[in-house]
Amino acid sequence: MRGLVIGLAGIGLSMTYSILNFANFSHGDYITAGAFSGWATTYLLAGLGRADIGSLLLVGAGGSVFGGALGVGVTGTPLAVLVGLVVAGGFTIFLALAIDRVIYRPIRNEDGITLLITSIGVAFALRYTMQFVFGSDVRGTTAQPPQIGAFLWDGPVFVSVHDIALVVVAGGLMLGVHVLLQTTKLGKAMRAMADNEDLARITGIPTERVVRATWIIGGGLTGVAGYMFVLWKGTLGFNDGWLLLLLIFAAVILGGIGSIYGAIAGGLVIGLTASLSVIWIPSAFARAAAFFVMIVILLVKPEGIFTGRSTA
Repeated sequence: MRGLVIGLAGIGLSMTYSILNFANFSHGDYITAGAFSGWATTYLLAGLGRADIGSLLLVGAGGSVFGGALGVGVTGTPLAVLVGLVVAGGFTIFLALAIDRVIYRPIRNEDGITLLITSIGVAFALRYTMQFVFGSDVRGTTAQPPQIGAFLWDGPVFVSVHDIALVVVAGGLMLGVHVLLQTTKLGKAMRAMADNEDLARITGIPTERVVRATWIIGGGLTGVAGYMFVLWKGTLGFNDGWLLLLLIFAAVILGGIGSIYGAIAGGLVIGLTASLSVIWIPSAFARAAAFFVMIVILLVKPEGIFTGRSTA
């Protein structure tokens, strides 16, 4: 489950690098922004008439409203969850386009370091704006979801409805990205621009339209990833995306910088490693284990699992 979230969010980061040629450090805070916007919508729909509207829009800041009391979840409030998911993706698209238009676009022709440092500033601005608006407390967001028990050779494994929802949503979106890249005119234009931007511009590819599509697709997937991450783990905090960001970077590097398929594969490897390592080591070292595996694999295959800096 963790690997699916990392892989889904990593697609947007990989697209930004391969097409816009800079590492976007504000990507993690796009995840959090999408999560807060989506969950504010879900709380509003689930608790309308049952709690104060301000408390609902602030996602129960300060313990004013609890998701468990509202019965929030895929089975308890399916419409609220579905609308929240759509809003999370849509708001993150709007945020990504607005920030690109105001901040990144005027300096797009500068070197990658300038864009990278700028993205760090954007990340801090977004993170502490969300902390100011929504508070710094980590709050529970969902009711306990129903679980299905499956017996394996050494005991039962319980899969919740929210686990299944994450698999369906993430798997469907990843398949959609594959179809887009391989079968559509936009996908071919994106791959061409990732390979050689100057040649793409000379041959008549509308590069500005491709850039806009990159932010739309990447932003939408990132917002959905943030919303589904919170649905899966059941808690929400202002620095959730920041805590995921290093794992997402590790996944993108491991899969092959600029490769979307590599970001998906790398996300699964990093997520599985971080989760399974707690069997043998303390949970505080799970992130270290994920980075250790990344280093070992890169020592064997320095170019990453999927070689090359391309969208495919």
